[in-house]
Amino acid sequence: MAKKGARVQVTLEHKCEQGVYRYHTTKNRRNTTDRLELKKYSPVTKQHEIFKEIK
Repeated sequence: MAKKGARVQVTLEHKCEQGVYRYHTTKNRRNTTDRLELKKYSPVTKQHEIFKEIK
């Protein structure tokens, strides 16, 4: 059986002309009910970009 907790795995994605890059992380759905937006490093563009949560 799967764990029944507040943490869920999410995928963060950044799209640009050069391509797409994704990060996988977890979030607490009780504290963060809306979609995540984090500023992380993108090796595609070689700079920090905003990554948005996708389904």
